[in-house]
Amino acid sequence: DFLDYLKNNLPPLAKIDSIKKEKLPLANYKNFIIKSSVDSEKSVFISPDIAVCDDCLKEMYDKNNRRFFYPFINCTNCGPRYSIIENIPYDRKNTSMKKFKMCEDCYKEYNNPLDRRYHAQPISCFNCGPKLIVRSKEDNFKEIPFFSEKEKIEFIANKIKEGNIVAIKGLGGFHFVCNALDKDAVSKLRDRKNRKFKPFALMFKDINQVKNFCDISTKEEEIILSKEKPIVLVKKRVDIPLIADGIDKYGVFLPYTSLHYLLFEFLDFPLVATSANISDEPIVKDFREIKRIENIIDFMLDNDRKIINAVDDSIVQVIDNEVMIMRNARGFAPFSIKKNIKPNLLGVGANQKNSIAISLKGKVILSPHIGDLNTLESVEFFERTIDTLRRIYNFEEDIIVCDKHPLYESTKWALSQNKEVIQIQHHYAHALATMFEYNLDGDYLVFAFDGTGYGDDGTIWGGEVFIANRKSYKRVHYIKPFSLIGGEKGIKNPANFAVSLIDEDLAKNFSNYKIVKALKNAPFIKTSSMGRVFDAVAFLGGLIDKNYYEGFSGLRIEKFYSSKEFIDIKIEKEICLKEIFNFAARNRGNFERVSSVFINSIVNMIVKIINLYNLPVIVTGGVFQNKTLLRELLKRKRVYFSKKIPLNDGGISIGQIFFCIIN
Repeated sequence: DFLDYLKNNLPPLAKIDSIKKEKLPLANYKNFIIKSSVDSEKSVFISPDIAVCDDCLKEMYDKNNRRFFYPFINCTNCGPRYSIIENIPYDRKNTSMKKFKMCEDCYKEYNNPLDRRYHAQPISCFNCGPKLIVRSKEDNFKEIPFFSEKEKIEFIANKIKEGNIVAIKGLGGFHFVCNALDKDAVSKLRDRKNRKFKPFALMFKDINQVKNFCDISTKEEEIILSKEKPIVLVKKRVDIPLIADGIDKYGVFLPYTSLHYLLFEFLDFPLVATSANISDEPIVKDFREIKRIENIIDFMLDNDRKIINAVDDSIVQVIDNEVMIMRNARGFAPFSIKKNIKPNLLGVGANQKNSIAISLKGKVILSPHIGDLNTLESVEFFERTIDTLRRIYNFEEDIIVCDKHPLYESTKWALSQNKEVIQIQHHYAHALATMFEYNLDGDYLVFAFDGTGYGDDGTIWGGEVFIANRKSYKRVHYIKPFSLIGGEKGIKNPANFAVSLIDEDLAKNFSNYKIVKALKNAPFIKTSSMGRVFDAVAFLGGLIDKNYYEGFSGLRIEKFYSSKEFIDIKIEKEICLKEIFNFAARNRGNFERVSSVFINSIVNMIVKIINLYNLPVIVTGGVFQNKTLLRELLKRKRVYFSKKIPLNDGGISIGQIFFCIIN
């Protein structure tokens, strides 16, 4: 009964990894004592940052409570964790709260075992805690004085109402914030951030406001309201101009700090709340980085609690009533899991959606999302994250595991460290990450579909079918390689390589036909990427003219999917999709037919291949984040796909680690 009660009545943030039972002889103790720990080994998991809890919100709105309208309210069950920690154990002296000396009232709560704030390290109040700081571009971002925290929040709310762009400091960094319903304000933010088309995330006041603009399932509502408060991809009900044009989804989330809730006391419309950064750079976490964003914002709502470790917002979607984590960050990361491990390992991941993973002392830890390593700032953030995990866990790797791509910044870094390095093929690492999540052993039929991955033959893979296990893989099918005309630029502008894939009589109908004919035999790199197949079909069918952001072609195809028609693709080792490309070109402008036939044909192709092998199936890679593709496949076959570990490149580092753990 005791064990049942223990397991079923945990505090909100508690987690039991394992329970060991041992029978001891009766000792006849006369009293009960809790002794101090003597184990100083740094083996405790670091908790992710968690959204403010209902108990704290109740106090914050209570006029008789000493924390009424306090924008930094928290307790043992909520608030900042990873973002403020410098070292472990997780004590106040090892966090950025060490500069704030507890007042007498907070000290009493902190030391009372019966209080909800017993040993809550970020505990504070108006008398002893952090303070909000309002800054204005007009005054060169100097602090504007106010009498109260409430006045500061109301001032910023009014500036948002007036159409200004505001940077607001949250748990893991700043957001750019503006009125989502103010077309001029959103347009201004797009121009200043140079983010012409990529969708903006929307923060809503409450779940009822979400329902006014979106159609959400019961499971989606559950995760939107969860203690993690991630961004959740949901179906549009109302189209808000300039937020997510051309697609049928929004990324929505609710307030997750007390400050966000207090801001909505003065606002009755949804907010654009997007990471405060320049494209490909890490999120801004400190006023000292103001130079990076000063030309984008009009006002700033800062505070004097230092963010030690920047953390972006997590992104999830619900597929087949299951939650799939697409960006592992605030609320979920660092992600930790126990494994029996001997060497200390460091997996440095891929170049896009980078994350790192470490293994030590019986566990594997996946870092929060780092981002694309395309700028000096992002590479520096990557290196800082490695240093953070080394410092916190007193960790030094024996082996570094990286990708085979010679131009990945993570690979270059690994090879420069003067340590033993093991390189793992990109798509095999995808498969291994799923094996790790489910602890799978034996042979599996693996479909690894993504945009880019360095192949064993020096070409770009991404439409691969393997037979794989924990030790090895064999490539048994793949999309027939084609020239990626334009190279890296061709990813954003697929017109030329797309037209090169169709019959000449169809190609002549396209304005770039002569350019394609001249470039068709030029020495561009070959690719078997399913991501590029999506781009080609979307262009040929008229759904896109360019890839304005990663995944745009897939989202456009999802939007117009409607019917069950398909083309029966012939299954050979090298799979030719020319019939699909010709169909898209022939039916250009008929968005629903092109989208439906394409998705159904790919699903049917996968099912046919599955039927050739008597093996369990793994699907992995960013292409399988396409909700329609995966949903239609799941209707016909049972497959394994990563849910807790991103099945895009954010999970590569876990796959890299797993190979070395078991070999």
